[in-house]
Amino acid sequence: MRKIMLNGQWELAEAGNDRLCEVQVPGSVLSGLYGAGKIEDPFYRTNEDVTRELFRKDYEFSRTFVAAEDILKEEKIILVCEGLDTLADIYINGQKAGSADNMHRTWKLDVKEFLHSGENQIRIVFRSVFKYIEAYEYEDNKEIHYVPCGGMKGNQLIRKAHCMFGWDWGPQTIDAGIFRDIYLEAYSHPRIEDVKIIQVHGDNAVDVCTTVAVSGDAVDKCQVRVTIQEDAESVCGHRTGANDRKTEAHVCKVGETVSANNNPAVLTSSIHNPKLWWPNGYGDQPLYKVQVELLDEYGTVLETITKRIGLRTLTISQEKDLWGKEFAFCVNGVKIFAMGGNYIPEDCIYSRITPEVQKYILESCKRANFNCVRVWGGGYYPSDHFYDLCDEMGLIVWQDLMFACNVYDLTEEFEDNITKEITENVKRLRHHASLGLWCGNNEMESAWDHWPEVQSESKYLRADYIKMFEYVIPKAVRAADSETFFWQSSPSSGGCFDDPDDENRGDCHYWDVWHGQKPFTDYQKHYFRFCSEFGFQSFPCLKTVESFTEEKDRNIFSRVMENHQKNPAANGKILYYLSENFRYPENFRKLLYVSQILQGMAMKYGVDHWRRHRGRCMGTLYWQINDNWPVASWASIDYFGRWKALHYMAKKFYGPQAVSMCMDGDIMQVYLANESMDAQSYQVAFYVKNMECEILEKLTGTGTVGVQESAPILTVDVSGWEDKKYEIFLEAEVTLADGDVLCDVETLVPYKYLELDKPEITAEVEEQGDAFVIHLKSSCFSPFTAIGFTDADVTLEDNFFHMTDGEEMCVRLDKKDIRNGEILDAADLTQQMEILTLA
Repeated sequence: MRKIMLNGQWELAEAGNDRLCEVQVPGSVLSGLYGAGKIEDPFYRTNEDVTRELFRKDYEFSRTFVAAEDILKEEKIILVCEGLDTLADIYINGQKAGSADNMHRTWKLDVKEFLHSGENQIRIVFRSVFKYIEAYEYEDNKEIHYVPCGGMKGNQLIRKAHCMFGWDWGPQTIDAGIFRDIYLEAYSHPRIEDVKIIQVHGDNAVDVCTTVAVSGDAVDKCQVRVTIQEDAESVCGHRTGANDRKTEAHVCKVGETVSANNNPAVLTSSIHNPKLWWPNGYGDQPLYKVQVELLDEYGTVLETITKRIGLRTLTISQEKDLWGKEFAFCVNGVKIFAMGGNYIPEDCIYSRITPEVQKYILESCKRANFNCVRVWGGGYYPSDHFYDLCDEMGLIVWQDLMFACNVYDLTEEFEDNITKEITENVKRLRHHASLGLWCGNNEMESAWDHWPEVQSESKYLRADYIKMFEYVIPKAVRAADSETFFWQSSPSSGGCFDDPDDENRGDCHYWDVWHGQKPFTDYQKHYFRFCSEFGFQSFPCLKTVESFTEEKDRNIFSRVMENHQKNPAANGKILYYLSENFRYPENFRKLLYVSQILQGMAMKYGVDHWRRHRGRCMGTLYWQINDNWPVASWASIDYFGRWKALHYMAKKFYGPQAVSMCMDGDIMQVYLANESMDAQSYQVAFYVKNMECEILEKLTGTGTVGVQESAPILTVDVSGWEDKKYEIFLEAEVTLADGDVLCDVETLVPYKYLELDKPEITAEVEEQGDAFVIHLKSSCFSPFTAIGFTDADVTLEDNFFHMTDGEEMCVRLDKKDIRNGEILDAADLTQQMEILTLA
């Protein structure tokens, strides 16, 4: 097979008009126009409004390429478009070769008849989604009126990422273009059509059953060979020694070959003493390469496909128990407490989502001790690279199908389109070790059950939902992947509108804290089996705000700041919660900083509670990990990759061991959550301290917390401190057997009532090889101390920390964690460093 890449330089024009500019493919209308200086930054100030209107027009991408005479002699020449966004007509040398109408699918067109020797032209016309929506004709009694918050009417009529039409955290940028690779494949031989890998685990051995479907002529003369070997270099954070890389130590049947005449061909390889794949925090992530070769009758290799797998069992346990039915990921027979967040596309301009961007986000998740990410259903199916990284990093993927918060018109054409979309993507992703479950949609069962604006839609549309998510989609998923757990919706108790928000079964989304403006303490009233969405907003840091504002815009109620806040009245909501917990900040920058502290406190409050009740609750995925533009949102990492306070706090509250305190009346209980596979011996010290960090009371204890156990380790009556509650804080310090020290801080009154002194903080910087170490000392109690930098972006080992004892504190910065700028030496770091404190 021969491959001709068509990426690179193309011409962009309004359809039927002269050239506007060059555009690099993968690329889009917006990436082309902005890159050529034809439009301003779509994210600056309120440029979103202008950008959106561009897409009332049709656009075309075109380029020339050379087809050599020997290429044209091949029997098949297939144009492969891995990502067309979205309504596209494809022309080769002026003749229409085909059309596309789904950005979630790969489009393959046989274009041999349109080609000639020498220079050829390809032209792709992207039709306006506005025109399509306006011209759409509903069947009687099936017009859809519902519009998601921040979205646009008619978004559900097109198989395009819903959030490109806007969401309550994202802009209405729309866009169009070729956002993934495009190329020609020329061949005259049979092809591998499909590879399916199933594992059967036994006693100290795994049978890997590989099913290979072959298409084309002369298949009966072909053979299929499957080779499995350990992919040593794939182990995240490890490099296996040379002796461990010997295939024969693990594979009994190496390079087994069978005839392709029995199509599909089935080959079984037995791996003895297998190295099992585990989620982050539970073990290593060894991967194996499964190489599938198609050979002709002479033994010549016609095609090779390689997939990486991890040897593991992974499903959802729904055993009945005291409270109802549990909902827990179960890996290799071990029930996992899922800790992570919800992922959205990293950019509104999809061609800018590079492997480097994806790697940074997922590495940030791993560094914050995530073991799970949920790919939310209002975006897109990420690239293969995303899932490869999740395999390597031990991040279980909760995979939504791309349906979210919407009402759909299930026509025959739509059903056929989504069935092909789901079949393709399930087949593409099913072999990944990280794949934990398929989920039919986001919040749609719940919406039909009790959202008035959805319940008011036609009964025929409700019937479409039932057919779509109870029959059509489950059937398509199970036909392509019978091994992975399927869940109808999120939240759900199992489908069929059977109380989808039941706290005692399935998964839940909880938004009374934030949308309902309930206090953080409300989390403690709920004992969800698995909380797959809960969140709290904050503003990004000043450096990010400066990227889209002028100085006059830097007020949270300015037109620009409210444009970069898509949740209605949310800036006021942040201010409300701030007033409940903190004094009003003295300037705009400090307001941004305090908003991030609020966000981190809210998520910590919920996660600590649910981890304390491990066994009843078995997972927390906060909303959301990342942003797709610079905005006030629920994200813990902003658009530019800057960690907010929440992400630093998550690193602690998602730790394999985490300490927390819980007040019940006058009693303060200290808990230790242990998610590791080893029991943890500890020493605990509980302190009552004044604002000068002087110890007023100290209690201690020792003990052991069992494997995957959360337990109270110290109980303290604090009623005697009622008259000093404005002048003290409480600190729990847990020292583990390996020397690790975990801390938690609580107060008896909101921080706004504490008599905090203004801390004097000294900082000295030392350069130590590949790192800098910042030595800090504070004159008094300094909660939520934060370090920022004026130029470079950095990720510190710790930030937004409490300074509680007047002793020196050291914060490490690895040089590899310096981005978007440079720090030359210790003096330069000192010059760039800025310290923010609450008082």
